[in-house]
Amino acid sequence: MLLDANWRRCIGWPLGRTLEAELTLAALRMALAKRDVGPALVRHCDRGVQYAAGEYTALLAEHGIAISMSRKASSNDNAKAESSIKRVYNEKRLHAAPDCRPPNEYEQWWLEQQTPQGVAG
Repeated sequence: MLLDANWRRCIGWPLGRTLEAELTLAALRMALAKRDVGPALVRHCDRGVQYAAGEYTALLAEHGIAISMSRKASSNDNAKAESSIKRVYNEKRLHAAPDCRPPNEYEQWWLEQQTPQGVAG
């Protein structure tokens, strides 16, 4: 599962019962189809073998995505992703950080703020 930490939304979610690299590749491809990759994008994950797979890291590199992995034996590094699983599909939840708006609403509001006033899109 891939979470967009800025928008607090799940953007890639193929799930399975194994740790095969194909699942991580499917999630990354889904996320890339949903989002434009901007400068300074970082993919942070735990040290699982599926995230170090050659095809996966090559796809990240192809899109200019920096790779960040948790420190060895550090459960705190991946706490955000681990705690998000139970609420990943709740599009109505409020967050204190983004003006107490649900993720979808906050993202739309932010994107509108980036568009110059009076310019038709």
